[in-house]
Amino acid sequence: MEGEILSVILKVSLLVFVVSSMLAMGLSLSVGQIIDPLRSPRLVMIALAANFVAVPLIGWAIGKLLSLDEGLSIGLTIMATAAGAPFLPKLAAAAKGDLAFSVGLMVMLMVVTVAYMPLVLPLLISGVEVDPWAIASSLIFLMLLPLAIGLLVRWRYESTAAGLQPLMTQTSSIAIAVLLAAGVIVNFDDIVELIGTGGFAAILLFLGAALAVGYFGGGNDPGSRSVLGLGTAQRNLSAALVVGGQNFADTPGVITFIIVAGIVGLIVLLPAAGEIGRTSTSAAAGQPG
Repeated sequence: MEGEILSVILKVSLLVFVVSSMLAMGLSLSVGQIIDPLRSPRLVMIALAANFVAVPLIGWAIGKLLSLDEGLSIGLTIMATAAGAPFLPKLAAAAKGDLAFSVGLMVMLMVVTVAYMPLVLPLLISGVEVDPWAIASSLIFLMLLPLAIGLLVRWRYESTAAGLQPLMTQTSSIAIAVLLAAGVIVNFDDIVELIGTGGFAAILLFLGAALAVGYFGGGNDPGSRSVLGLGTAQRNLSAALVVGGQNFADTPGVITFIIVAGIVGLIVLLPAAGEIGRTSTSAAAGQPG
């Protein structure tokens, strides 16, 4: 009974976090601010190459290096092809990165993921079938729709948006804290089990390599560099779970790996984002005026 309650809390907190964080971003930004950072062809090409070429290759290499079991290897491959995480704006805020770029990057990566996964995953995993609408529908209704509502409210009722935005931001902060706590408790046994299989090491190696690829490929601007690094490392849990649930619900390790990778990713990347933010602030403070 206790486990069922925690599972419900986990699902509700995830839903509340995604919706409230998307609303908060929409209430604080304009469409122009979100699109403007994506006008750089170089930055867009680097973001696409990092997320849809480098990261899948990293996932494949780690799976081979650690000789992962079939289920864990499949889970890692699915995660590596799913980009556009709803957690990116929260990570960007912690890193004091470019929030507008984080939202624009998130939306772009989500849209590409919907087309990319059905094309690429069957080449990487034999027998897999990917329904694009199943992925797109969850992303549209949970992420893009709340973002669009927030943008509309800010455009039409700016004073109302200014009043609602802090509330949505606070709600998302509380929700992510509950999500992390419930996620660790509910999946604690799975986390411990993965440590003994090489799965946990695979997650940590994957996060570190993906963060480095995005961060060092992000150019000289600290705000863009931190966002691209964090956005490349944090994968799209919703899209990965849709594909994993449709194709590998009965394959041991696949769903477990995806869920644990999502939880561990947040646990690792939130403090990493905070450290990046502190480093950027210190560097800026040390520069002559």
